[in-house]
Amino acid sequence: MHYTRCLLLLLAGLLELSHSQPDQEEPDNTTNQTYRQFSQQNISSYQIASGNANFAFRLYHLIASQNSEKNIFFSPLSISVSLAILSTGAGGDTQAQILEGLGFNLTKLSLPEIHEGFRSLQHTIARPFTEPQISVGSALILSQNLQILSEFVSAIETSYNSKVLHANFRDKEAAVQLINNYVKQNTQGKIKNLVSDLSPDVKMVLVNYIFFQGLWKKPFPSSRVSTSDFYVDENTVVKIPMMLQDKEDHWYLEDRRVPCTVLRMDYRGDAVAFFILPDQGKMNEVEQVLSPGMLLRWKRLLQNRFFYRKLILQLPKFSISNSYELDEILPDLGFQDLFTPNANFSNISKKEKLYLSKVFHKTVLDVNEVGTKAAAATGSFATFFSAQPKKRYLIFNRPFLVILYSTSSQDILFMGKVVNPTA
Repeated sequence: MHYTRCLLLLLAGLLELSHSQPDQEEPDNTTNQTYRQFSQQNISSYQIASGNANFAFRLYHLIASQNSEKNIFFSPLSISVSLAILSTGAGGDTQAQILEGLGFNLTKLSLPEIHEGFRSLQHTIARPFTEPQISVGSALILSQNLQILSEFVSAIETSYNSKVLHANFRDKEAAVQLINNYVKQNTQGKIKNLVSDLSPDVKMVLVNYIFFQGLWKKPFPSSRVSTSDFYVDENTVVKIPMMLQDKEDHWYLEDRRVPCTVLRMDYRGDAVAFFILPDQGKMNEVEQVLSPGMLLRWKRLLQNRFFYRKLILQLPKFSISNSYELDEILPDLGFQDLFTPNANFSNISKKEKLYLSKVFHKTVLDVNEVGTKAAAATGSFATFFSAQPKKRYLIFNRPFLVILYSTSSQDILFMGKVVNPTA
């Protein structure tokens, strides 16, 4: 039995965003309370959502620790789905590492329940003829001479709606074109050239994509877009197109526990965007407390009508793209054996010893007046007093955080940090 490298490609799709004060203190069991309520509807989905949320924030903190001054944007859901697909073909310690790395407790949830949870999740968020438009899918691209177990193919087709394609990896140019065309087609042309080269010993490529296109419930007027300053840091100012809304009510709060202001922007349908603007110089402090519990706290507070108020809002119109080689990141989250000959993928092939060589993840985020499309300083909040009703301003003209969230599945679709909208 010889060792053969298996290349895993992960694609996060396209996101398009088109256009007495309540007590802010929450008990420490916010996460458990919220997910317990969710679990009464579907225990598998409850565990999937909880594990996915924990994985998303663990991955964010790791990426942020290595890219503190750069834009960050990724799809934790796309990555989780890809790794879950891989767990279907894994065995022994390798399978346990994948599932535990994704945040699942195997003493509380069986492997069939986990896969059923992912199947249900994808069905929930990608319902046809609904808003926002979300597509989730994957493809397994196999070498023409690789003998693969039919049980594995059947399992991923059933639980993950994954397609199986064949390629001649000895013809690298044709194989690269096949992969990139598949990705481009399923992200409506937003993600191009995911891979530029392939190792000659590649036997299998796994591609996962997520495409999101959402329309704002309250779009920004195109006539109110103007050029404005964005303060990247104390020494860097860039010019950006800034969108303006000054006649709408919005969900937002000035957090008394965390030094930031949180804005909730709703899409048509079952998705919302949380934009988190740290106070001046407080980005690191806000990042340190980012967690599933904090997100759910903000979500719950921003359901209280007290926080639905008139606001003069300025939000950048921008597009950013990020690429990550996750094989350099995932081992620090406990995925140790995947990239070594110790990997056990015996449920994929009994004939060859497979392990991963590379994991690619690429995302694109477009935010404009109409909504959001994603494939995968001195700005401030100020209150002015006068004889007129007081006006509240929220201006996103310095680095901020963004989280795209599915209200139907309780899952984070995309998350990141915008340090420089022009980068």
